[in-house]
Amino acid sequence: MCGIVGIVGKSNVNQALYDALTVLQHRGQDAAGIVTSHDGRLFLRKDNGLVRDVFHQRHMQRLVGHMGIGHVRYPTAGSSTSAEAQPFYVNSPYGITLAHNGNLTNVEQLAKEIYESDLRHVNTSSDSEVLLNVFAHELAQRGKLQPTEEDVFAAVIDVHNRCVGGYAVVAMITGYGIVGFRDPHGIRPIVFGQRHTDEGVEYMIASESVSLDVLGFTLIRDLAPGEAVYITEDGKLHTRQCAVAPTLTPCIFEHVYLARPDSIIDGVSVYKARLRMGEKLADKILRERPEHDIDVVIPIPDTSRTAALELANHLGVKFREGFVKNRYIGRTFIMPGQAARKKSVRQKLNAIELEFRGKNVMLVDDSIVRGTTCKQIIQMAREAGAKNVYFCSAAPAVRYPNVYGIDMPSAHELIAHNRTTQDVADLIGADWLIYQDLPDLIEAVGGGKIKIEQFDCAVFDGKYVTGDVDEAYLNKIEQARNDSSKIKTQAVSAIIDLYNN
Repeated sequence: MCGIVGIVGKSNVNQALYDALTVLQHRGQDAAGIVTSHDGRLFLRKDNGLVRDVFHQRHMQRLVGHMGIGHVRYPTAGSSTSAEAQPFYVNSPYGITLAHNGNLTNVEQLAKEIYESDLRHVNTSSDSEVLLNVFAHELAQRGKLQPTEEDVFAAVIDVHNRCVGGYAVVAMITGYGIVGFRDPHGIRPIVFGQRHTDEGVEYMIASESVSLDVLGFTLIRDLAPGEAVYITEDGKLHTRQCAVAPTLTPCIFEHVYLARPDSIIDGVSVYKARLRMGEKLADKILRERPEHDIDVVIPIPDTSRTAALELANHLGVKFREGFVKNRYIGRTFIMPGQAARKKSVRQKLNAIELEFRGKNVMLVDDSIVRGTTCKQIIQMAREAGAKNVYFCSAAPAVRYPNVYGIDMPSAHELIAHNRTTQDVADLIGADWLIYQDLPDLIEAVGGGKIKIEQFDCAVFDGKYVTGDVDEAYLNKIEQARNDSSKIKTQAVSAIIDLYNN
């Protein structure tokens, strides 16, 4: 889960890129970067940390140019070295920079091809740099001194032919324009829009529509699966379908947790999808326990609030804010390392005792991944005086790792992997645990005005839409993603950063 943005404007875009990245900060808190282009030169600033910490006034003043791209990152495989902060850059051809959200599942094969056949060198272990070199090589194959939109789209076609996985990309071709494209399954989200100024029309590409809203851009639409958009430096917009037989299978977890509720993804309001999740959960509770004794519904801030509110309304039960959140602590889901996650829960949330004392409390969260956070929260509710603590997940049981750009942990660190619902309830200390049913989640997200027939639900059902993920691949990511491996990787990364600085 990363956030990407690209803008072709009529004046300096540094501040607009900065503002867009702050809006997309929820998609990654590990690193941030911006690169701009002016008179054929590139100006780059990237480093580990939040947007507000990476960019100071002196950095912003150097980021001149009316065209640029930006990125917020969290590490999919646990590496947090600043060398892997994006955007990445290659000199040939033209000078290309790229920012990427997602994960390539055939990266080892591609890395080998890049070295042996394309004769290119990759400096990091990031699949984003691999993707950049594939795109750069295919564009160089056109053999043009000045690339046209036809050359750009032909290069994207070749990228789709070579790359497998989930990817949403913005890339800047120095002095020529910005291209955005999406994988043929449309797994990761990407949208584009425009705004009118006195100087003319400006265009923006981004991960979520909310970043367009905040900057005053009008959403044109989502990029279709396999589609590319190319905006020339002088502001001409071109789009092209670049994939053979694309199929829309977007990641359903975007609606569960990743995206902001005020975003619209593939024509579906994230907010309304979460309202429907609450309705579906309430219906399930009434089916399973029509004589339930729930006194109050309390959300675990912030992602679950929308679903929890609708659940309470549907049940006719009081809705209360029982936890106060410290806004200065990051999202625990995307914190690398179990120790950091455990420590942050008590720092992030504090219970309001009067909302718990003597009551049967239904806690609602967006999902249960490792179970670490919800176990501590249930204990907090008991310490605040709750009589019974029930727990409700707006998503089904997460049993399988994600391979398309979300840092789901290794399968054996997922609390629901090879366990029943009652097993999980016992482990987290809940008196009753209820999960959303997968068909209900699919209907909640895909059942609005815009009908989506199929989603990537691999974390719930183990069915990987690209068709290339087998047991051997899952075993490899198991080694890369378990917490012990991440601790070792972070230690090495810290030494590298210390040396470089």
